[in-house]
Amino acid sequence: MNLPRCPASENSTLMTVERGLEVLRAFRSNRAPLSNAELVRRTGLSKATVSRLTSTLIQVGFLRLVPGKREFELSIGALGIGHAYLSTNDLLQAAQPLLQDLADRLDVSVALAVRDGIDMLYVDYRVSRKVATLRLGVGSVLPMSTTSIGRAYLWGLPEEEQQRLIEEHKRRAGLQGDALGHAIHASFDELESTGTCAVLGGFQRSTFGVSLPVRLGRERTLMSMSCGKADVDFDLPSERERIAPALKETAARLQVQLANCGSGL
Repeated sequence: MNLPRCPASENSTLMTVERGLEVLRAFRSNRAPLSNAELVRRTGLSKATVSRLTSTLIQVGFLRLVPGKREFELSIGALGIGHAYLSTNDLLQAAQPLLQDLADRLDVSVALAVRDGIDMLYVDYRVSRKVATLRLGVGSVLPMSTTSIGRAYLWGLPEEEQQRLIEEHKRRAGLQGDALGHAIHASFDELESTGTCAVLGGFQRSTFGVSLPVRLGRERTLMSMSCGKADVDFDLPSERERIAPALKETAARLQVQLANCGSGL
C-alpha cells in the first residue's frame, strides 16, 4: 500500500522549525549570551543555517541582540512560553509542596529532572533557606553521564535504550570512555543494592548529589530526583545514609499523589 507523502514544502518547514528549536535549546538557564559561533558549536548546524535562524528568531521575538555585541540572548517570546508551561503543568504544580518539604527537612536542594537529548533538564528545583547555593534552578541542564541525577535516569531506562546512551556517552568521552563506563555501572550497582546513587563533584566541585529514578503521572513518565548540596566539609557515605530514606519516602509519595496528573513532559 502506498502511504501519502508530505509535500516537500511541509518537510522543509518542519526541518526549519526543528532547527530553530535546536538553537533556542542551546541557551542555558544561566542566561549567558551566545554568539553565532557558539551556537554552531552547540547545535552542530552550519554557520549559514545558524545565521539565518538567529535573524528569523529576532524578527519573531524569541531572541534579541545584546546591545553593543554580536551575541544573542533569549527574548520575552521564549521566556513567556517557558513560564506558561511551568505555571500550567498540573504535575509540577502538585509536586512542588512535597519537594519543598523535603528540601526544608534535610537542608538540601531538591531537583526533578527529565531527559533533554543526552543531558538532564531540571523541570523543578526547590531549595532550603539554609543550603549553600549550587547556582542552579529550573531550566538548568546537567550532564547525564557524570551526575547522580543523570545516572539514576539511565538506570531506569529499558536496557536497549540504556546501553545505546551509555555507548554514546563513552564515545563522546574519548580516551576517558572506558573509565566513564565503569563509573556509570558502579552507580548502577549502588542503585541495585540501595535504591539510590551518590556522586561527588559530578557537575560542580565540592558538591554532591543523591538520586533515584521515579515514574510520575498517568503516563508514568520516567524522571529522576535528587538531593544535593555544596559543602567543602562533608562525608558522602554519611550524607547518603541521612538523605536516602527521606528521598525514597518522598518519591513514593509523589508516585501515589500524582498518579492522576498528566505529566505533559
